[in-house]
Amino acid sequence: MADLSVTIGSVRLPNPVIPASGTFGIGHARVMDISRLGALVPKTVMPEARTGHPPPRLTEAAGGLINAIGIPSVGIEAFLADVLPAYRAFGAPIVVSVSADTAEAFAMMCAAMADTGIAAIELNLSCPNLEAGGRAFALDPGPAADVVRACRAATGLPLWCKLSPNSGIPGQVAEAIEANGGDALIVANTMLAIAFDKEGNPRLANRTGGMSGLPLKPINLRLTDEIARRVALPIIGCGGVATLQDALDYFAAGASAVAIGTATLSRPTTMVHLIDALDAHLTERGLAAQDLVRRRTT
Repeated sequence: MADLSVTIGSVRLPNPVIPASGTFGIGHARVMDISRLGALVPKTVMPEARTGHPPPRLTEAAGGLINAIGIPSVGIEAFLADVLPAYRAFGAPIVVSVSADTAEAFAMMCAAMADTGIAAIELNLSCPNLEAGGRAFALDPGPAADVVRACRAATGLPLWCKLSPNSGIPGQVAEAIEANGGDALIVANTMLAIAFDKEGNPRLANRTGGMSGLPLKPINLRLTDEIARRVALPIIGCGGVATLQDALDYFAAGASAVAIGTATLSRPTTMVHLIDALDAHLTERGLAAQDLVRRRTT
């Protein structure tokens, strides 16, 4: 067997395959050994309980999926009391994804994670920023920096920041995150999209949603390549990962790990199959997972 371990900043993962936030839950343990995953990433938690958007909120389109789930959440208090303890039983590193409407609320949740034994916090910077007219924090360097700076002051835990492919200046956003204390980047979330039914009505109750799956891969792969050339932070590639070749492509672009989401909806065991395929690939070549990370050049 090959050495599949990788390091994401100060965090050592047993392998570079993790769930994308929002697509994974404890129920996956019914169909696979989730302790084998590089990390466990529960669904994004918000400060207060919320139901998310009304249905319909998921539709197939152009070979991928468009979703407008709206981040339903039990709230931070119930998450810490009732949800997080169940994940600890599996032994894999835990990365808690958080989202909020303000930088202060982000920081509050980060502070609440003290002494919980988690490996890192994912800052879902692709959420609406109500203080700036509904724009996502990850679209612009300033708002992204504000959140990371506030969270850095609130916690010593590693901060993994999830970017948006909808930003026109993702490299500048990544640089702002690096300058203000971010420890890693997840590149990236979904891309805004819309789909209509035969009568010309939007298929989603929210009208628009986020495109994920295979159509997103070339876009987020290009973002990974660009950002890897601009910052020294480790990158987790996300978007359209389903096969060994998809993972290898993200490694070639500069990622140190990959996050899988949409593929698990059609094949829930995708992640463990990818771990096995990666192990076989590396063993055959006498390599370790860390060897796949491209040496970055400017």
